[in-house]
Amino acid sequence: MLKIANDSIYFHELEKNHRFPMIKYRLLPETLLNEGTCFESNFFTPKNINEKHILLTHDSRYFNKLINFDLDKKEQRAIGFPMSRELIEREKRIVQGTIESSLNSIKYKVSMNIAGGTHHAFSNRAEAFCILNDQSIAANYLIEKNICKKILILDLDVHQGNGTAEIFQQNKNVFTVSFHGKNNYPFRKETSDFDYGFSDGVSDHEYLKVIKYEIPRLIEIFEPDFIFYLSGVDIIESDKLGKLSVSIVGCKERDKFVLNYCKINNIPLQISMGGGYSPDVNTIVEAHANTFRLVQEIFF
Repeated sequence: MLKIANDSIYFHELEKNHRFPMIKYRLLPETLLNEGTCFESNFFTPKNINEKHILLTHDSRYFNKLINFDLDKKEQRAIGFPMSRELIEREKRIVQGTIESSLNSIKYKVSMNIAGGTHHAFSNRAEAFCILNDQSIAANYLIEKNICKKILILDLDVHQGNGTAEIFQQNKNVFTVSFHGKNNYPFRKETSDFDYGFSDGVSDHEYLKVIKYEIPRLIEIFEPDFIFYLSGVDIIESDKLGKLSVSIVGCKERDKFVLNYCKINNIPLQISMGGGYSPDVNTIVEAHANTFRLVQEIFF
């Protein structure tokens, strides 16, 4: 059964109080329910997180400053929107949702988070709408609990997963992979275990050719027993913050390839949604919804 982490209460509060486009997090589950792709039983509300799990990944000094609203002005500006208790609570719920999703993936082979993909959060600082790095925290959780030994984080957002790369730069149990726009933010890239920067304007054929060649090769080399997948849809041509020109059809083909590969090779997969910033929110929701439709089709 597909299990999907979703905490609409906190999304709704943030949608009212922040300019950040939270509406997609409300519209996406509504779309999936209305069209019959998912049912209420597919969704779960994450529990409260044990903060010791966060501290496996994030610096305690940074985390204490965050929860005590003690970040300086420069640190707050780097986040990109105003600090609030609801914002911090939302980030903690997202992280717990990804932890619980990863455990569901062990049981069901795949699980998803409506939100997540906060890959710009470093071990000791926030950046670009990312405060706590959900997939990194969940990866460290699985390793610390001896549930998994070798984890691959596959980041296909248009922006490099710079925070994730920094967090695991000395960790040989986690292999970080980022395919992104070469000229997209962040302009100062970190070093992942594998980075591939696409040139501006790359369309379906070239993008999919690279993805379909490199991903199996990297997985065969590292031999992970778990994969975290950041399935950002900001690679599509209409995206305001991306410089690639992949179609919605091409984005769906990307997801289909990753999902089929993990299913065939029996590798548990956790999926967080990542970015999507097209002017028309319906385009964003449709692109994200395709990922959920494919998971139901391929796994269930």
